Amino acid sequence: MSPTYFIKTFGCQQNEADSERIGSYFQNRGFQRAKAIYQADTVVINTCMIREMAENRVYGRVNNLVKNKLKKGKPDKIIVTGCMVGMAVRDKSGLFMKLIKKRMPYVDEFLAIEEVGFDLPPLRSDIVNAWVPVSNGCNNFCTFCVVPFTRGREISRPYADILAECRKLAGEGFKKITLLGMNVNSYGADLIVGADNIQVMRDIDKKYFRPKDDRPMTDKGYTLPGGRKVKPVLVKHLNRLRIPTLFPYLLEDIAAIEGIESIDFMSSNPWDFSDRLIETIAKNPKITRKLHLAVQSGSDTVLKRMNRWYTRADFLQLLQKMRDKIPGVEFSTDIIVGFCGETDDEFRETIDLVKKAKFYKAYLAMYSDRPGTAAHRVFKDDVPHPLKKKRWQILEEMINRPYLKKIQNSNNKLQIKSKI
Repeated sequence: MSPTYFIKTFGCQQNEADSERIGSYFQNRGFQRAKAIYQADTVVINTCMIREMAENRVYGRVNNLVKNKLKKGKPDKIIVTGCMVGMAVRDKSGLFMKLIKKRMPYVDEFLAIEEVGFDLPPLRSDIVNAWVPVSNGCNNFCTFCVVPFTRGREISRPYADILAECRKLAGEGFKKITLLGMNVNSYGADLIVGADNIQVMRDIDKKYFRPKDDRPMTDKGYTLPGGRKVKPVLVKHLNRLRIPTLFPYLLEDIAAIEGIESIDFMSSNPWDFSDRLIETIAKNPKITRKLHLAVQSGSDTVLKRMNRWYTRADFLQLLQKMRDKIPGVEFSTDIIVGFCGETDDEFRETIDLVKKAKFYKAYLAMYSDRPGTAAHRVFKDDVPHPLKKKRWQILEEMINRPYLKKIQNSNNKLQIKSKI
């Protein structure tokens, strides 16, 4: 009888895609997927620690597994991977690894997700829509965010590998592709200039990236698979050239694949959304018209404390530019309420931006202090939880209640139509 495995995934779509690769790894070793987590011989917990609540859910799940193991003998092996392990292996002090081992003493293996490569095709659960990672990690150090410490420096997958995977998916009957990365619209910067030349920390005195021979980026082309030489798209922000990117070309090449009907991508930073990318989306009807742009706050002073590279005016101007050039475009967003020092006036600025931006959906979060981040070191988590919850509720009613009501009405109409 074949050994069995079960993967429990916490967190974002990137973690879901990682779990598909882990599943393929086990299947290739002769394992079969168990129907339930407590029936498996081996359980893999793919972790998230973007919020304290997500981290606590991991500890709770592992604790329950251990109780079952001691009582019923299963699982034989517990493996923990994902962002919590990523943070632990990157923490040079070793303190975080000691902490998670102390809190989860019965875990048999802490597996860095980087050890699970792309040698095997992912074990996909969907037969229509496929997640396709284009990069891993993040070079942007927003003060509230732990991702650069859990996933490390941004690394782009080879352009040819991504295209080959998308063509294979089309041949297998997949119609929809979602490209994944912490910041997809900076894809390819490290491929163009070399990973060692990428500006990772924001306090480095570099206005834009240059290759090792110190020639301006605009003097060099980049050869795509098939021999086509292109000029990297230079993203301009705050009146300076910030990064070169290949993402618009990647979107164009995937859109040209026969059989692919829909292309989505997440996530993308507002300050790296180039005019060239807007044009690419506008002229390719296969590319989604539902774009996700995380604003995080509508207050310039809060955005500055968050180390976000735009103002509320910049953000609203970007939305208007896209609405002018991409017919039917809609926007979803991320917003954090109760960030360190957020005043009533600053929150009211967020309400005002929400009214002007007209988001169709928002992923709302109450600020959670994360160890290792700049906010943890520099600021005080001083907004009381009841006030955070109140502000969250206000935005939930403003943005998501109408969205959910619209979906419910649409479903009701479909049910009535089917009965008729």
